[in-house]
Amino acid sequence: MCGIVGYVGHRSAQDVVVEGLRRLEYRGYDSAGVALVEAGRIEWRKRAGKLANLEKVISEEPLPGTTIGIGHTRWATHGAPNDRNAHPHLGHGRRVAVVHNGIIENFDDLRARLEDDDHHLVSETDTEVAAHLLELQVASGEDLTTAMQRVCQMLEGAFTLVAVDAQDPDRVVAARRNSPLVVGVGEGENFLGSDVAAFIEHTREALELGQDQVVTITRDAVSVTDFAGREVEAKAYHVDWDLSAAEKDGHDWFMRKEIFEQPHAVADSLLGRRTRTGELQLDEMRLSDQELRDIDKIIIIAAGTSFYAGMVAKYAIEHWCRIPVEVELSSEFRYRDPILDYSTLVVAISQSGETADTLQAIRHARLQRSKVLAICNTNGSTIPRESDAVIYTHAGPEIGVASTKGFVTQLVACYLLALYLAQVKGTRFGDEIADVVHQLEAIPGHMSTVLDRAEEVYELARDHVGERTVLFLGRHAGYPIALEGALKLKELAYIHAEGFAGGELKHGPIALIDEGMPVLCVVPPKGRDQLHGKMLSAIQEVRARGARTICLAEEGDRSAAAVADTVIELPKVPVLLQPLLAVVPLQLFACELATAMGHDVDQPRNLAKSVTVE
Repeated sequence: MCGIVGYVGHRSAQDVVVEGLRRLEYRGYDSAGVALVEAGRIEWRKRAGKLANLEKVISEEPLPGTTIGIGHTRWATHGAPNDRNAHPHLGHGRRVAVVHNGIIENFDDLRARLEDDDHHLVSETDTEVAAHLLELQVASGEDLTTAMQRVCQMLEGAFTLVAVDAQDPDRVVAARRNSPLVVGVGEGENFLGSDVAAFIEHTREALELGQDQVVTITRDAVSVTDFAGREVEAKAYHVDWDLSAAEKDGHDWFMRKEIFEQPHAVADSLLGRRTRTGELQLDEMRLSDQELRDIDKIIIIAAGTSFYAGMVAKYAIEHWCRIPVEVELSSEFRYRDPILDYSTLVVAISQSGETADTLQAIRHARLQRSKVLAICNTNGSTIPRESDAVIYTHAGPEIGVASTKGFVTQLVACYLLALYLAQVKGTRFGDEIADVVHQLEAIPGHMSTVLDRAEEVYELARDHVGERTVLFLGRHAGYPIALEGALKLKELAYIHAEGFAGGELKHGPIALIDEGMPVLCVVPPKGRDQLHGKMLSAIQEVRARGARTICLAEEGDRSAAAVADTVIELPKVPVLLQPLLAVVPLQLFACELATAMGHDVDQPRNLAKSVTVE
């Protein structure tokens, strides 16, 4: 989860590293630190808390103007978030400095061996073990690259390590196993980062690293080997977004900016999805039509917001394709001994493509001979590379920790998958599929209509400052949106919020209703399976017990307005596509309520953007 930066070149390393950390702070903000190499020694500064704390200490205790360094912003795993546990960590003789993302699972045994050899470790972290081991190797005469190769062979778990050696002022060395790392290639300078945001200001040329690889960067060269020291070739690619994409564009929060980017993100995610003959095509569908026709069960695995996208996908796939679908939390998947075989398609949804639980789940699925399809926003990340097929969501960078445009573009990818399977299996006619695609292509305009009414939602949110409980209700595809709305409120406003299926109220949750309690209700459009009438009955039940009902309903729905204290109108769309619109006011509501409560919307407490540890 942590953010990592490495640099060697002709610029001030401190400036490059600190600016890179600022762009990566969404990955963790429990502490931050930098280490520079200068005149045969390591100079370092680190502080608990946000990056501003590190910048303050650097201004008080200036660092030398060197051109090689590493940096880190932390989301704590091993050890409390304090100065002592902040990265970088140094070896026994303070010759080697290391920053680290991930978890070294065998660090207890390694630490015990080091302490038996009279090494004094000052932190509670697993990272410090790697620093001591690397320093032992370079002290014995190995260069830092060889030292990294050998140490990585001792380590178990998921990790990215980036290190510098005080006596080797021309190189930064890094390694990755099941944890993100990308190389930025410049002219007379090279970069390392947890993602391209770390160096996008300076270069848009990047190298994609594989599993169990070590990379060495100098001013003029990049070399990559495996852990055994064999040279390998890294895949080069061009980053197709620039620095402006990571700026707030006049908004107070990245999250608010990203909410308003959703019409564009959805449109981008739909680009290039049809051939000249009108058939659907997907990004990297490396599964043949026959392999897809052989699929008789789908299991969707995901975590957090992505899990709710998977729940919506279940409704769409089962309706359009008539294939049974299970939706599973990726953290639980392996541990229930799931029934898998070659006729099972596992769909892994992950915004970052590095979510540790999801990655381990797809590896388990592949061991059982199942096919794996990834839905992901990050080109070159691990989950797409280890999958049989990929649908990229094309949301662009999402800096706010609470996902918004990442979620809606995942929904679009899920709909496209469902329609593609219907096309291959012949469960829908071509004109039926084309009609749904046309409806999807109209969604960006509908989203813009919802966003034009944002001030109404903001005013509503500000009216609810001081509430300690908010409930959300939905039915059918609106039920996952109720869950997502509750999650956003928990993430950002730190208040109790729960989502329920409307029909479940009378089975227990209705006991929670108090006088004046706000209940946000996703009302399905009219005309299918009595859903609309059933949802109105649930709303009447909570209103009769004193709840304040806020209904998200399609425009012109007078019956919904009759049972609502407040109505938020949505453009008319089919039931299955309504989640794309209904989620937007819930995002705006959570963002504005958290803002009014004085919370940091982009970096909510205890959370990080990409969960790369189990």
